[in-house]
Amino acid sequence: MFKFTSKKDLHSFCEGEFLPIEKVDDPVFSGKMMGDGFAVEPSSGDIYAPIDGEITVVFPTLHAYGIKTKKNIEVLLHLGINTVELNGKGFNAFVKVKDKVKQGDLIAKMDLEEIKKNNFPCTSMCIITSGEKISLVDFDNNVTKNTIIATL
Repeated sequence: MFKFTSKKDLHSFCEGEFLPIEKVDDPVFSGKMMGDGFAVEPSSGDIYAPIDGEITVVFPTLHAYGIKTKKNIEVLLHLGINTVELNGKGFNAFVKVKDKVKQGDLIAKMDLEEIKKNNFPCTSMCIITSGEKISLVDFDNNVTKNTIIATL
């Protein structure tokens, strides 16, 4: 049997261990102040587009990326907690604003060892900033870029 994914499927943006957004050690994210979403404790620093869209934001510190879909769903990838303080150290971007991305495209790399060495958590979040709620689907807690995490 074949499984076809819709444009509303939200995939993991990196490899690692899934973490419910409510368990993130930052009240802004765990309290869903920026929107619904999920987190991953990354085992690899490769960061992928979780959904098709256009890059709308690349923070100068390279720790956060915005993606907007054709259906105007806005997604924020926030890499690490308080990593803005690293001023870009440990991050590399492979996209720029207005780039079109497909789910699974490599958009950034984070140096997990560099981030840990500077005493910042690597826990990374995928937040739906346009207000939609996500519905989690069944999956193993260890996720890859191809793991469907939720539907919108």
